[in-house]
Amino acid sequence: MAAACAALALSACVTAAPPSCPPGGRERLVAELLFGRKIGDVVGVGEHAFARFVDREITPRFPAGLTITDSRGQYRHADGRIVREPGKVVTIVLDDEARDLPRLADIAAAYRRQFRQESVGVMTRRACVAF
Repeated sequence: MAAACAALALSACVTAAPPSCPPGGRERLVAELLFGRKIGDVVGVGEHAFARFVDREITPRFPAGLTITDSRGQYRHADGRIVREPGKVVTIVLDDEARDLPRLADIAAAYRRQFRQESVGVMTRRACVAF
């Protein structure tokens, strides 16, 4: 009986409940895009090039706003090497998931193409957002 009660209590812990929102807040999908800045073995995407990319590719798709954070990351390259590089994280609160999710994919594809990148990370999560 005690084991059944413990299992029941633990199962309640893993159930994902909607986030609690502060007054004026509401649940939204938040996206984080992870952009590496190396091209080959050198930092090939400078501050001005990244700013132009934001102005041309991201802002027109998400004019309501975004946050850009400098980062340092690492990943395993297709050839097995560990690559460490500076990066940028762009955080965007989505207004309309059906419209906005394809826009994120378009931004990632444009960055990969323009700056010869192997990948761009795209993460989404539910959050309670108030402005």
